[in-house]
Amino acid sequence: MGRLLQLLILALILLICIYVLFVCQFNQCLLNVSPSNHFKYNHTSFTSCSGITNRTFTPTNDSLISKEQWESLLTELQWSLPPVVPLSTDEATNPTKCSFSVVNPNSIHTVGGFIDVSLIARDTKNRIKTYGGDFFQAKLFNSELKASTYGAVTDHFNGTYTARLALLWPGPAKVSIRLVHSSEAVQVLCRQREQDPDKVFFHGYFEEGGKQETVMCNAQRSPGLVGNESQCCCEYREPVTGETWFCRRPSSLHCHALTYHSMGGYQAVLSKVEMTLLKSSTNIIVPGDDSAIDVQQQDTEIRSQTKCRPGLHTSVPAGFYLQDHWTSLVCDSKSFPSAKLISGCLKDKQILMMGDSTLRQWFDYLEETVPTLKRLNLHTSSKSGPFEAVDTQSNTRIIWRAHGIPIRTSKTPWADLHYIASEVEGMAGGAHSVVVFTIWAHFTTYPLAMYAHRLVVIRRAVVSLLRRSPTTLVVIKSANTGYKDVYGSDWLSWQLDMALREIFRDLPVVLIDVWQMTSCHYSPDNIHPSSVVIQNEVDLFLSFVCPQ
Repeated sequence: MGRLLQLLILALILLICIYVLFVCQFNQCLLNVSPSNHFKYNHTSFTSCSGITNRTFTPTNDSLISKEQWESLLTELQWSLPPVVPLSTDEATNPTKCSFSVVNPNSIHTVGGFIDVSLIARDTKNRIKTYGGDFFQAKLFNSELKASTYGAVTDHFNGTYTARLALLWPGPAKVSIRLVHSSEAVQVLCRQREQDPDKVFFHGYFEEGGKQETVMCNAQRSPGLVGNESQCCCEYREPVTGETWFCRRPSSLHCHALTYHSMGGYQAVLSKVEMTLLKSSTNIIVPGDDSAIDVQQQDTEIRSQTKCRPGLHTSVPAGFYLQDHWTSLVCDSKSFPSAKLISGCLKDKQILMMGDSTLRQWFDYLEETVPTLKRLNLHTSSKSGPFEAVDTQSNTRIIWRAHGIPIRTSKTPWADLHYIASEVEGMAGGAHSVVVFTIWAHFTTYPLAMYAHRLVVIRRAVVSLLRRSPTTLVVIKSANTGYKDVYGSDWLSWQLDMALREIFRDLPVVLIDVWQMTSCHYSPDNIHPSSVVIQNEVDLFLSFVCPQ
């Protein structure tokens, strides 16, 4: 009997050790600190995503990212997570139980000042959370004035948060706070991103001599792609950038017969608790003090007097809406309400746009707004292009093309999918050249290291372009809000966006911060913003093209 008791005790100890190891591996995640201190933190509060737990140098043999640079990036992009894995959704932050209140609501408020908002996070059982990591978004708004601005949120890591909001227009203003993702949901997103790159997969179409085969493809030699090794792999390395792509080897055709690319499917493996965490507490308004704050006018006009030029710091807030017009606080932005003004700004410009469908909206807006700008019929994919429009009256040429694989699109010729860095390396540049790119939405399902590598390859090409043609205007469109699931949540997008800002921080380029513009607008949350938001984004872009 004594021997049996000893065995039972040893078995119990072993089970406890296994559980602790599992929790330690699961409870890890990078991210989210803005260079503008959107989230303040101390280093003892954080762990990193599974897959880089030991903080080893992940981008193996990558001469473009040193170990020190990688470590610095991880330090800048950390995020606090729950100390344990929740066994029930009752333990997760419940937005309907959270509350917020304005600090000193009876104070005299004037345009140009700030208010602080105290936020308390609670779980389903109405218990105040004892740790942070919830992803909240805050804004100040006035529906009648169609006015709004984005607010910074500070995590105090004890279940309380503070939002700071700028007072930028006279009259009433109300606070709105959303729980985009609970810290428990972020925990799931983090693990999924680092451990399962196959949750989104692609198809490669091989054609030759009348034969056709379709196989699975992806950006990494992942377990789901490799399988039992019998069919893996065709490897495609872009000669200019060194970027790689992998497809299962077709059974009867050579690797060089790859002709088309398309989205394959979605196959994330989630437990019932994980699925509930991602759905039940996502993007919900937090109840709180909905009384209006009376903001009094002041003599000084709230707007920046700085000329719109490359290299400017992006503030929080970066601007505000009033009567649906965005006033930038970064630089002296202009409006371009007519086709004549837009055409005049674009005169003699050759504009290359590369990115996803959120940048394609800029191309579509310009084409629809300027009657003399005519699209050529290139007989290309309606989703991934490339598209080209010309205006012979103003000598303007605009090209939009997809940023290259990975990209979730319909069946598209493989040869039409060019990498951003490859296109930039092939440009002469100059005072009449404008390069615009965005890259984030199709990378939310991959480990951070893969995205960081893509960015530094683009950065190298941009540095080379600006060295040989310093008068070239390079514009980066940030990520915008709208994704809300495991395949592309706002937290994942924000995280990638912060990495992009960090990697391009010291270059003389333009950052158009559409994250703030989409986060605080009243239009329905959508990965493809409403037309009024797109118009304001394009107006801000044109303010840098024509800063006079």
